[in-house]
Amino acid sequence: MTSDAFAELEWRGLVYEATEGLRDVLARETVTLYIGFDPTAASLHVGSLLPMMALARMQRFGHTPIAIVGGGTGMIGDPSGKTAERQLMSVEQIDANLAGIRAQLAKVLDFDAPGNAARIVNNADWLRRLNYLEFLRDIGKYFTVNYMLAKESVKRRIEQEDGISYTEFSYLMLQSYDYLTLFDRCGCTLQMGGSDQWGNITAGADLIRRLRGAKAHGLVMPLVTTAAGVKFGKTEAGAVWLDPELTSPFRFYQFWFNTDDRDVVTYLKYFTFLVRDEIEALEADVLKAPEKRVAQRTLAREVTRIIHGQDAVVRAEHASGLLFGEPITDLDVDDIVAVFDDVPSTEMPASAFAASGMAIADLLVATKIASSKGEAMRLVKGGGVYVNNRRVGDERARFTVEQAIAGRMFVLRKGARQYHLVRLEDLPPAPAGPPA
Repeated sequence: MTSDAFAELEWRGLVYEATEGLRDVLARETVTLYIGFDPTAASLHVGSLLPMMALARMQRFGHTPIAIVGGGTGMIGDPSGKTAERQLMSVEQIDANLAGIRAQLAKVLDFDAPGNAARIVNNADWLRRLNYLEFLRDIGKYFTVNYMLAKESVKRRIEQEDGISYTEFSYLMLQSYDYLTLFDRCGCTLQMGGSDQWGNITAGADLIRRLRGAKAHGLVMPLVTTAAGVKFGKTEAGAVWLDPELTSPFRFYQFWFNTDDRDVVTYLKYFTFLVRDEIEALEADVLKAPEKRVAQRTLAREVTRIIHGQDAVVRAEHASGLLFGEPITDLDVDDIVAVFDDVPSTEMPASAFAASGMAIADLLVATKIASSKGEAMRLVKGGGVYVNNRRVGDERARFTVEQAIAGRMFVLRKGARQYHLVRLEDLPPAPAGPPA
């Protein structure tokens, strides 16, 4: 089935700009297409999910997807969307990063699909072997300086104080050469990417027309932003990575669950395989009962399942229940650490909680949840303080080692979401068992 691919992308809001005639091409034939992925880190992040899902959608409509990992262009750096030149990486760094990226792409692409199996290629295979003089003679002569200066990504950088280096200025030619190479080797006639890639993509299509007399196409998708104006994928804790060692599945789930009501329907279209009827039903839920966060929960489940698997969804939802659920004094310390691995923590001597224990006001000040005992008292009196998920109603309350989780930890909460762990240190050794 190929006839609805363009309409599907259009309905999902994924067509920012496309070359003339692409809709008709996708309606009458299957194509080979590609998207490039930048190997500047050992893991992709959630910003990479949009192109990953775009390739997967096209594959589901019968087209053949290619993911390029830029082992060659990554040595240069793409100036598109950048205000300063990126630090160049060594060949060894790039090659090490590629291994993790390949595994993540395999989570959404089918490399065994009969007839249109996905492929991953590394443009280092041809770019690192280029002869500079031959490249200038065979490729460079088709790019006038005026043409390159007119590209939006170049114009923006020239206006910056530091300008643009010749290294990055050459990037457009290298990406165009990628498109030409994939056209020759794989019959690739469509390149997709973010809207900041339009100039690079159309330059490649123009090179194919000049050198091969053939028609090649481009389609770019909108750059993802949030309704609040925050860059998508950025949090107070930093980027949200696809690697579970860099961003835990729990934090990954929470990132999607915390999506703004204004963004959730858009993200359901962008980042899930849910069909139109399902998404429209969830959109109705947002309008009718936003406080239930049904759409956000569905988004978090779907994306976490795609990237980390169903078991990770079950664990993340169990952990999420702990955040706002019943008292948690009977949980294992390791479970608590896993759930709250990204919240602030304070180590305190267990002796401070001995005998009559530590007053709640002193505890809040010591952990900087409150700036003074007076503020601490007001927080407690207002019902905004929880210890181990149990509201503290008495400003004279005191806490002992016996009340700590496994005798080793307290989970403090101020309001709905501000958590703090208190770890008890210097505990006396466990009593020895009976003699053998």
